[in-house]
Amino acid sequence: MKVLLVGDASNFHWTLAQGLRQLGHEVTVVSNGSGWMRTGSDVLIRRKSYGAADSMMYLAKIVSLLPTWRNYDVVQIAGHNCFALRPEKNLAIFRQLRRQNKRVFMQALATDHYYVKACFDGKTYRYSDFFVGDKPLNIPNYNTLRETYLYGANRDANIAMAQECDGIAACLWEYYVAYEQEYASKLTYIPTPINIDENPIRNIPDTIEKLRFFIGIQHDRSVLKGTDVMYDVLKQLKQDYKNECEVTAVESLPYDEYNRAMYESDVLIDQLYSYTPATNALLAMAKGIVAVSGAEPEYYDFIGEHQLQPIVNVLPDPAKIYSTLEELILHRERIPQQCRDSRAFAERHHDYRKVAQQYIDFWSK
Repeated sequence: MKVLLVGDASNFHWTLAQGLRQLGHEVTVVSNGSGWMRTGSDVLIRRKSYGAADSMMYLAKIVSLLPTWRNYDVVQIAGHNCFALRPEKNLAIFRQLRRQNKRVFMQALATDHYYVKACFDGKTYRYSDFFVGDKPLNIPNYNTLRETYLYGANRDANIAMAQECDGIAACLWEYYVAYEQEYASKLTYIPTPINIDENPIRNIPDTIEKLRFFIGIQHDRSVLKGTDVMYDVLKQLKQDYKNECEVTAVESLPYDEYNRAMYESDVLIDQLYSYTPATNALLAMAKGIVAVSGAEPEYYDFIGEHQLQPIVNVLPDPAKIYSTLEELILHRERIPQQCRDSRAFAERHHDYRKVAQQYIDFWSK
């Protein structure tokens, strides 16, 4: 099968491409390398700035390459904003890709109209990036984000692509339920692919004297991810248990550098408002590192996993986060087995070859 993957986020499409190639398929990835993460891409298209000259050069490059992206069996776009362009321009590119290729699919893998709509409906989620219960979170540009995704060009482009594409693949439970009501007939859930070969399990010690916590902070998304809250809790834990734990915090490291730094830890602190482990948590788990992330009952029930549940779930309450992490410190003897279970979970559910085959099956229906 000849496949074109357009856009990327957190190395998702590049890892999927690696799995597809392992299965013998021909794949081209067109992306900006996941922005500052600088992940892999076959055709790298980066926007230098939003100034007039750079904007014209960026658009001109895409327009010049667009005629070459034809005669693929499958095109999959990473969300409705796969290029750093206005939504109506992305929609025009999407429609051209549909005209010159066999089938076009959309990947639900980031904040978009349907996810934000579900966040605001008051019933889909118990908590989200925008609310805990019915209480709004104090996030920067709250009203701007709401208006951007619920109304106007972003909404219109997202709806048009969802209606016109041949299928929608959601990589998280949260995104799946956001699309389910309107698009059940063309929607599927496929897990996030993780290259477990490039993320071998670390040498897990039998005894852990001092528990090593690791947290990665994306400066412009810290409040949305909840890392601001969890980092405050970690700093308090470090004061209270200075001989039993240590904390390493890094900010906006490139993907490869971040991935290497993670190995020197026992526990990764990931997202607060998620129900499902995403790329960051899964990369850690593949390495044999315990992930503190989303792992709600809705997620385990959704994937049918009722035995292997190594992810440490946290709720958006600082006191509860503190007690959950304190338990890890006080019961360090449990950590080695939890680390091995984490690797087993990544192999069972997220092996990039298994995930690639799920995509082939979905695209071939």
